[in-house]
Amino acid sequence: MAGHSKFKNIMHRKGRADAVRSKLFSRLSREITVAAKSGMPDPAMNPRLRLAVNNAKAESMPKDNIDRAIKKAAGGEVDAMEEIRYEGRGPGGVQFVVEVLTDNRNRAAAGVRAAFAKHGGALGESGSVTFMWDRVGRIIYPAEAGSEDAVMEAAIEAGAEDVESDLEKPDIYEDAPGHTIWTKFEDLNEVADAMSKVLGDPKSTAIVWKPQSTVELTGDPVGTLMKLHDALDAEDDVQQVYSNEEVSDEEMEKYAG
Repeated sequence: MAGHSKFKNIMHRKGRADAVRSKLFSRLSREITVAAKSGMPDPAMNPRLRLAVNNAKAESMPKDNIDRAIKKAAGGEVDAMEEIRYEGRGPGGVQFVVEVLTDNRNRAAAGVRAAFAKHGGALGESGSVTFMWDRVGRIIYPAEAGSEDAVMEAAIEAGAEDVESDLEKPDIYEDAPGHTIWTKFEDLNEVADAMSKVLGDPKSTAIVWKPQSTVELTGDPVGTLMKLHDALDAEDDVQQVYSNEEVSDEEMEKYAG
């Protein structure tokens, strides 16, 4: 998870911002449609849809796109989508959790398996990685939302589990300085609503996988790992990729070209 954010930064610097944003909008739309189909098409009555819509808005996704994705589910214009989780290891023993949303299980499995096989990794059995990870809620606010003390106070009052603030440089989870608030899985919506009343709407709110430990990576495996991330990002069925590498900025820049 830590490294993945920095990979996104590198992709932007390499002039791929438009392609990345197009892919992001596609994934956000898919999540909105599936969330709307799984419950009420009203975000106020459907917590999963509310999360999906809020995250789309945080990425400046046009309202028309959001409405179209919801109507697609309400009109029955969506194929049966299956949620699948793959677990595996990459170069240097880095752990991966890959979340997929697909209408073709065989296609998705083949694409993910090929990405790992070509770039120094291998898939494992279900549970082979996630037993060392936690399923938690994550709320992110930009640095300008408030001081460390103000955000900490709001988080404590809201019932959050932990807060990480990095206001000087890009934090390890996002592309800009800011505050990361962690919650229990089941408390995410309640905590997010409470904090919104004090700090305004967050940049993003999501249920995520958080590693209990990280793997420090240096040298050639960093370059191979970057290629694995790129290959997984290129798969249309892949919604989210989490990994637990720790790579220095110097090493990242060295293998970015």
